[in-house]
Amino acid sequence: MDFLEIKDKNIWEEFLKGVKEKTFLQSWSWGEFQEALGEKIWRLGIYDDEKLIGVFLVVKLTARRGRFLFIPHGPILKTENLKLTTFIEFLKELAKKEKCSFIRISPILEETEKNEKLFKSLGFRNAPLHMHAELTWVLNLQKSEEELLADMRKTTRNLVKRGEREGVEVKEGTLDEFYALYRKTEKRQKFVAFSKKYLETELRAFDEDARIFLAIHEGTILAGAIIVFYDDTIYYHHGASLHSQIPAAYSLQWEIIKFAKRRDLKRYNFWGVVKETDTAHPWHGLSLFKRGFGGKEWPLMHAKDLPLSYKYWISWGIERARKWKRGY
Repeated sequence: MDFLEIKDKNIWEEFLKGVKEKTFLQSWSWGEFQEALGEKIWRLGIYDDEKLIGVFLVVKLTARRGRFLFIPHGPILKTENLKLTTFIEFLKELAKKEKCSFIRISPILEETEKNEKLFKSLGFRNAPLHMHAELTWVLNLQKSEEELLADMRKTTRNLVKRGEREGVEVKEGTLDEFYALYRKTEKRQKFVAFSKKYLETELRAFDEDARIFLAIHEGTILAGAIIVFYDDTIYYHHGASLHSQIPAAYSLQWEIIKFAKRRDLKRYNFWGVVKETDTAHPWHGLSLFKRGFGGKEWPLMHAKDLPLSYKYWISWGIERARKWKRGY
């Protein structure tokens, strides 16, 4: 089994086209985005007898807490015959060469007891923080608009229709328009927003496969979203909204759904949600909003860490403190 860098975008994306379970975090564009942020990346292919059986993007992240290798939502495989021990040994050698204190992987595997035992047997432990969405909410778009409306929660459906009656307009907008709303949302919901440069870099990396949509009522922007298209799926990656009696956020999502259907996309991934029973979580209300449009959960494993030096525990302590401070 060989691990070789892939330099050809066509080879990378052609392989991924043949795999159903993936996200944009393993796309060629996400690698370009990471490079544009100044991170070092490797796009690696897994070859068995010269046949490409898997790919995975590796990002070397450098932070105040130290350096580590990160594999977001990977590896992506067309076989179950991957020798995980060989895969991990390769990553260990790369981490040693790059002077990293640990390896972090967010596997694109469902959260099952079997998978948890597998990673534990390889020396992995749960990361103190999640890196990306791990419980996502996915809507099947291969239904008629009438069926999609019927599958919504009654309250959601009524608010979608009310938005139409109230004259909410949804159109594509600019980063400046979205970011002004995003910062207001940050203050209202008390989260740490991404910088404008970060969002601008992401939009540039995805080019035509990333769009900004805004919901406007009587000249005021009330809700916005940055969405990413990848393969047959559309992703709700960043959102913002003002508190209002006008159900603009519902109109926004319904128009995005209809836009995705016009592009013949098959799934809408609303990205992260929390469990319905986790009512104390700050994302509970947002999760309830997303679930109202119909769909189902796609639960992925929690991020896993493989410590390689004592410096890992410095990072572990910092991240535990950060988790405690923000409350989730």
